[in-house]
Amino acid sequence: MISGIINVYKEKGYTSHDVVAKLRGIFRQKKIGHTGTLDPDAEGVLPVCLGKATKVCGLLADKDKEYETVLLLGKTTDTQDITGTVQKEMAVTCNEAQIRKIVDDFIGSYAQIPPMYSALKVNGKKLCDLARAGVTVERAPRTVQIYSIDIQEIMLPRVRMKVHCSKGTYIRTLCHDIGVVAGCGGCMESLQRTRVCEFQLQGAHKLSEIEEQVHILREQQPGRELQNEDLKDLVKCTDSVFLHYPKVCVKAKFSKLLYNGNPLLKEWVEDWEKSYEKTAIRVYDENQVFIGIYQWNAESGDIRPIKIFVESYFIK
Repeated sequence: MISGIINVYKEKGYTSHDVVAKLRGIFRQKKIGHTGTLDPDAEGVLPVCLGKATKVCGLLADKDKEYETVLLLGKTTDTQDITGTVQKEMAVTCNEAQIRKIVDDFIGSYAQIPPMYSALKVNGKKLCDLARAGVTVERAPRTVQIYSIDIQEIMLPRVRMKVHCSKGTYIRTLCHDIGVVAGCGGCMESLQRTRVCEFQLQGAHKLSEIEEQVHILREQQPGRELQNEDLKDLVKCTDSVFLHYPKVCVKAKFSKLLYNGNPLLKEWVEDWEKSYEKTAIRVYDENQVFIGIYQWNAESGDIRPIKIFVESYFIK
């Protein structure tokens, strides 16, 4: 089984689930998951986790993201993007300076009401399914963070922007809300996700490229199951998303306790530093095999696992 993370470039027309289904066929394995939904008409970076790395999915979904989007002012739709049914059209009366001021005011904490056309669930039902049935329900606002908005071009009624935001931010809702403040309405005309955590547009692979590389490797090694080392240029190691955390190795004589998932004592770790008590750490065995993410627990006086990625096994 292949384990690791692929930086996929999701193209228009695919859902995030389509991407996962396609990759399951390409790699011939079921254990694959994506790290955050992109609308079918959106494109860009979609990290996909394979094998043991599927445990990272939730962690990556919580990371900040960057997008490039085009806001179309003067038009409001039911989906808050250009694909929806037009509800209202109005003249754009704001000038460029006023638009810049309105956009800048959205930077910071912002209470955003999730759109009806979204995968969020209310009473066990997806909002998008309710919306398609003509049902609108009340949604509680959620606080999101807009770290920055870089206006790249204004050619009214269009505003091209680069947005750096927290998890859970709907860019189409941001476009809609800017239009509300501008007094003319607005919707999202296009969206490209350019970054998720350290995964960027420059290193993203289209599905056709992934399929071709895997096909070539299988032709070169007929009858042999592909291994991680065969795909090192395509599949990033699981620990690659945690390189900002310090790395520690557990001494060989404590391997049994490590593999059994026990909390670790500082004395069991090579070259432990006091600063490690203030951050999460990457833990490896003596053979440089990545075990998981751990954290110092001051109350118990030991190092406890946050998430273990190595397959559990016991040494007797």
